[in-house]
Amino acid sequence: MSLSSTPPNTPTPIEDPSVYLDDPNRKLLEIDTDARQGPALFRWLTLGMEYLIGAILVALIVSVSCNVVGRALFNYSLPWADELARMLFIWLVFIGAAAAFSRYEHIAVDALVRRLPLRLAHMLYLLQHLIITGLMVVMIWGGYQVLSRSSGRSAIMDVPLSFISLSLVLCVIFIAVVAVWRMWVSLNVIRHSERER
Repeated sequence: MSLSSTPPNTPTPIEDPSVYLDDPNRKLLEIDTDARQGPALFRWLTLGMEYLIGAILVALIVSVSCNVVGRALFNYSLPWADELARMLFIWLVFIGAAAAFSRYEHIAVDALVRRLPLRLAHMLYLLQHLIITGLMVVMIWGGYQVLSRSSGRSAIMDVPLSFISLSLVLCVIFIAVVAVWRMWVSLNVIRHSERER
């Protein structure tokens, strides 16, 4: 008879992976549509972007599939399908990047910041979002230059090329605004933790 209190065939419990994935210091900066956390405008825009991503993904799959089926079965490819797929993919990437930034889902190494006290963690978050905002301002300026100078149209579908570049500008504007809001939250956390001392 075993001296252990658990039977020998009982599997060991699996540890919850959210312990390693969730950063408790970052909770105030997250935008969560289910928990209604973050400004309402950002939550609605994030939700709208996610629905738009789904629609673009379906359109992309249909476009590519039509071309594949057309080539395989009818020995005919749709001339506009590849161009449409390229345009949809560009929009998908930039809208996806903005939505992922909103939900704090971009890849990050947070082994250090999750072990820091709240005030120090938010000092790093403030620095991080200050750098992000600076980069987004540069990209907004570059995107504006591209939009103002692009007068061409796509070869087959005759879509203005500025429409494709618009996805980049909208993405970086959204990221910059969210980053500014996160800097404001981090500043408030830093100030309040100073008052408590």
